[in-house]
Amino acid sequence: MKLKIIIHNAEEGGYWAEVPSLPGCATQGDTIEELIENVYEAVAGYLEAREKHIKLDKNSKILELAV
Repeated sequence: MKLKIIIHNAEEGGYWAEVPSLPGCATQGDTIEELIENVYEAVAGYLEAREKHIKLDKNSKILELAV
């Protein structure tokens, strides 16, 4: 999966980023390297939280797919 992120300079220093395809998914970091690491964590957390709201019946399964 490829996601585009928008990186902004933070007023207080450092950076913050948002992931437009995942509404509300954003994070910050003091350096670009830290920001990118935090983006991975934010996306993983976002997707994991969304999974908890999935309702399955007894004939359904979840398949994890890496693209």
